[in-house]
Amino acid sequence: MTRMACLAALLALISPRLALIAVWLFSDILSRSMDSWVLPLLGFFLLPWTTLAYAVMWDIGSNEVYGFEWFVVVLAFLADLGTYAGGRRR
Repeated sequence: MTRMACLAALLALISPRLALIAVWLFSDILSRSMDSWVLPLLGFFLLPWTTLAYAVMWDIGSNEVYGFEWFVVVLAFLADLGTYAGGRRR
């Protein structure tokens, strides 16, 4: 599954939403990492970096997010907040 994580990381550089669509189409990471379809859908519109980071960290680890992986998810959350703050400033 590391190929999917690398593909997700490369697509995330272009757009996190594009990466989420690719992860949804070509793998089952989102359905395995989250209990329902509502969270990925909300994450797609509200927090795409956080959703993508959580799904990838869940898949890389032992099917749970813990330790340093939470740090990566928090950084993605801060990136989402920075995106909203940067858009508001303009």
